[in-house]
Formats: sequence, structure tokens, C-alpha cells
Amino acid sequence: MRPLLPMHREQYWIDVPETPPYNARTLLIFSGWVLFAFFLELGLTEAAAREKQSVSTLVSMPCWLVEDFVVAEECAPCTTFQAKTTPECGTTGFVEKISCSVSKRDEFKSCRSAMMERHLFWKFEGAVVGVAAVFACLVILRQRSLDRKALEKVRKQIESI
Repeated sequence: MRPLLPMHREQYWIDVPETPPYNARTLLIFSGWVLFAFFLELGLTEAAAREKQSVSTLVSMPCWLVEDFVVAEECAPCTTFQAKTTPECGTTGFVEKISCSVSKRDEFKSCRSAMMERHLFWKFEGAVVGVAAVFACLVILRQRSLDRKALEKVRKQIESI
């Protein structure tokens, strides 16, 4: 029974039936249906995306993926004009010119230069050393704190004797 808000000085009580808690079987069945619907929707979405991707790749597949090619110009940084007009420049900032042997087409291919790789490697190494130094300092500070607490505990034990 639950009390109503008192309107006067007296409390009014009414009988409200308690709702039984959901049993585990009902919750399990409901969860199963929700998961089934989720995975069904996910599968349909992925199938549609794969179909769309396969159609678009057949139409605009670069020649260097399907046939033999020769590198006409080595990997070099993109010019400002190339950066604005060539989509291959957007990923790394470096391109190489490719000549396909069968179709006789010249295309650009995104590439990674040794200079850029070296720069990224040392940047990563610097970040790792920096993170290691920060955590080493944290370990030292934590160890000092724990040592102080242990010494204080020992001092109190000695004083109590």
C-alpha cells in the first residue's frame, strides 16, 4: 500500500497492486529479438554498401591495380597545383607518376617518401620517450608517497610501544 499526499491532517491509504517484476525469460526473449533485428539491419546495410562499392570500383579502377606498370617519375612532394587538383595528393602529400603498359595511360599514385617516413618515425619515437618520462616521474612520485606513508605507520607503531 502506498500513501497518498495528505490533503488535510489525515493520511489516506489506497491499495495499489504491485506490478510483478519481469521474469528473466521474458527479458531474454525480448533481448534476443532486439539483437536479431539489429544484426539483420546491419547485414542488409553492409550488403548494400558492398554492392554500391563493387559497382563504383568497376567503373573507376586505376590501371595500376589491374595491369603491369612502370614508374615514370619517382615519389615526390605534390606541387600546390597538384594538391588542389589531384585527389591522390590528399592522402600523403606525395605522388609518383605511373605508366600502365597495357592501356598506355599515365596516372598518379599516392606514395610515401623515405623522408616523410623518417620524420614520422622520429616523431613517434619522441612521443614514446615523452610518455615514458611522464610515467616514470609518476612512478617515482607514487613510490615516494608510499614510502612516506609506510615510515609514518612504522613511526606510529614505535611511539605506541
